[in-house]
Amino acid sequence: MSNKKKIFISVAVLFCSILTQAQESTILKKKSGKDPIFSNVTYVGDDQIYKSNPLKEDEFYSPILQGCYPDPAITRKGDDYYMVCSSFAMFPGVPIFHSKDLVNWTDLGGVLNKVSEFNPHDTGISAGVYAPGITYNPHNDTFYMIVTAFTGGLGNIIVKTKDPKKGWGSPIKLAFNGIDPSIFFDDNGKGYVVHNDAPDKGKELYQGHRVIKVWEYDLEKDQVIPGTDKIIVDGGVDLSKKPIWIEAPHLYKKDNHYYLMCAEGGTGGNHSEVVFISDSPKGPFKPASNNPILTQRYFPQNRPNKVDWAGHADLVLGPDNKYYGVFLGIRPNEKDRVNAGRETFMLPVDWSGTFPVFENGLVPMGPKLKMPNGVVNKTGKDGFFPNGNFTFTENFTSQKLDYRWIGLRGPREHFISIVKKGLQITPFAVNIKELKPTSTLFYRQQHNTFSFTTTLEYKPESEKDLAGIVCLQNESYNYVFGITKKGKDTYILLERTKKGQSEIVSSAKIEIKGAIRLQVKATGDNYQFSYALNGADFENLGNPVSGDILSTNVAGGFTGALVGLYATSSNNSHPK
Repeated sequence: MSNKKKIFISVAVLFCSILTQAQESTILKKKSGKDPIFSNVTYVGDDQIYKSNPLKEDEFYSPILQGCYPDPAITRKGDDYYMVCSSFAMFPGVPIFHSKDLVNWTDLGGVLNKVSEFNPHDTGISAGVYAPGITYNPHNDTFYMIVTAFTGGLGNIIVKTKDPKKGWGSPIKLAFNGIDPSIFFDDNGKGYVVHNDAPDKGKELYQGHRVIKVWEYDLEKDQVIPGTDKIIVDGGVDLSKKPIWIEAPHLYKKDNHYYLMCAEGGTGGNHSEVVFISDSPKGPFKPASNNPILTQRYFPQNRPNKVDWAGHADLVLGPDNKYYGVFLGIRPNEKDRVNAGRETFMLPVDWSGTFPVFENGLVPMGPKLKMPNGVVNKTGKDGFFPNGNFTFTENFTSQKLDYRWIGLRGPREHFISIVKKGLQITPFAVNIKELKPTSTLFYRQQHNTFSFTTTLEYKPESEKDLAGIVCLQNESYNYVFGITKKGKDTYILLERTKKGQSEIVSSAKIEIKGAIRLQVKATGDNYQFSYALNGADFENLGNPVSGDILSTNVAGGFTGALVGLYATSSNNSHPK
């Protein structure tokens, strides 16, 4: 690249950064004593499957991360395990968790937490950043997180750290196309990157035809080495059967052989995991005769307690010297809606033979697993991430907010402040249906049956002001349950947006004399929105509504439903 081009790009990046800051300053309303204050948030998960399957002393639940935590990747250094997931346009990018035993996980926040380096401010919720890989390199005692970013012209990037608990370096842009990269370090310290890509120009044979490429990696320059790329899988296990979406590759070495494990079949109902073997990280790779090694696609659609879409996996050696695999899956509700999104599951893996096989990964999956020997289940206690049915309570008394609270298209810190009475949101002049950062503090829906309740102090001053709860699958599919003005009167309303078209489902004129409590309560596909003006007696706003628009398989995209504390000074939801 010429010096002229480099100077031009530097100036352009600086200009974009200044422009972004200017945009943020125009949408940020000056803090006011009239800004909404939320307190006493309680999320209660109450799924029947956990009531019907209580844990024994030596068991734990899978999924290990409930709600929208898809595309898991995992690595190990000594007794420390680190796992990352996709986050799309949620902020910060790439959630990361730590464990000592694969059962009890601590939330470390997000890897990409600087808006100056990762800024999905104008992307759809399913863009942003996804399909990360994480690898520890013992040769230089360094962790690498590699991922594809669909924002800001980033493309494929890599970040490094000596200690994931202390933060990560700045993103390094990598010079290759495609998605789903992961990095592998051989016994001799040599690095390789594998990723999904399109076939060579003119060689695409059918819709969904993809390839897996490998590159040699220069550890000094932190770049793939030009000219070293090679296609190591074309199409999938058997090209003659037109396999689709070979992706999410990971390289491993065991017993002097190299293994390439990939997802195949697309991330929906035909999803699966397949494996290949070679004597070299650059192939040729031969598929296992018993592929797929993990899938849920062969079973009746109406099976009880269905887990589906299993695939996009990664392997790690567990504390009991046995292999385990993490992967995404879904748990649809009674109407086959996927409201909780793609979650992170785990299974033990039998690698006593030539190829790894997920134990019980080819039969309908159950909710419980045996713990590795010697491990005590502390999930939901002592700061460890909960699973199963649980209650999450937040009173917003600490300046250090729980990492489960996230922003969308920008940092939560741009619009929140902890005040004496709770969490104050300074509204942006942006509503939830716009492709901009919103002043909404989000929490992932983690159960099919749940309630989310908050106390709100707020008196809107105009029809442009609204605050309340939002249930969101994306910018075009969501519910807004909030308080606003119509003329001189105060109203509470429920608005449903589908395919970008909004309608007021219910509304009521109210008189606010103090704090108001708001609640959304879901039982499978039925969502009931309620409010209490006296702090105790809840009144339904209309009848239950369908959660269909909060489902991935209705709204499209790759995320799960989010529940948010929402405020805007650009409201366009008006009561009847």
